[in-house]
Amino acid sequence: MAGSPLPRTPSASKHQVDLHREPGYWRLSMAPLHILAFLLPLIIVYEIGSILYLQNSTGDMRTVSAWRMLSRFFDVFGASSFHLPAITLVVVLLLWHVLNRDPWRIRPGVLIGMALESCVLMIPLLVLGLILDSKSRSDGLIALQQSQVDIRAFSWQERLTLSIGAGLYEELVFRLVLITAVHTVLCDFMKVAKATSAIIACVVSALAFAFYHDVSLAGLRSGTNISSAIFLTAAGLYFGGLFLVRGFGIVVATHALYDIVVLVVITRGAPSAGTH
Repeated sequence: MAGSPLPRTPSASKHQVDLHREPGYWRLSMAPLHILAFLLPLIIVYEIGSILYLQNSTGDMRTVSAWRMLSRFFDVFGASSFHLPAITLVVVLLLWHVLNRDPWRIRPGVLIGMALESCVLMIPLLVLGLILDSKSRSDGLIALQQSQVDIRAFSWQERLTLSIGAGLYEELVFRLVLITAVHTVLCDFMKVAKATSAIIACVVSALAFAFYHDVSLAGLRSGTNISSAIFLTAAGLYFGGLFLVRGFGIVVATHALYDIVVLVVITRGAPSAGTH
């Protein structure tokens, strides 16, 4: 749609007109084929890790709430499969690529650049967490289906898998789906200016992201949740800006890397198995 915030990639006709001028890193890193190639290892690791580390003997699974939300959405339509959210993400990116009529060529240098860029873009979140002394600095930007479980009590394999899942599926829900939907409604149907629509969509997504991470109104009134609410809202705005400016692949990797650093690299052992 005309008002969609998804990055535009060169069409086949443009390639035919200007064969000697191929798009550079900035545009290729936002192209769906490179996003898919960049995220595919994360998708595979999460799927394997979920089976090996997140499922118990009865078949129940510890997972991020966003993955469960997607799974329940498919259940409504009678489509039930453990791998359906991952399959959906892959199919969406492939269809997006086909609709753009881009060439089926992947540049390894672009994928390396995306990884390095994501590492750099993660640093502001770490700094913000230190400044605000936010609880999310130690718990990561992960909302579990079991909200009363201390994620730091999990094994490092579980924490790694959940960190990747949060990056993939929280960004899918709150950035790719929510921002795109709000922007499309405002821009295409309500005829709001594109820039204004993008700002409103980012704010809506950031607030939804904060409340999704269990920022309770009671906690805000008592002052116990203020730093976490500020951090989560700021993180949501940051991720929204990254999505609009640098695309879906970069924002997923930035989110996942933050959680990995906080929960796997920094957290080496659980303080207790209590609630948080």
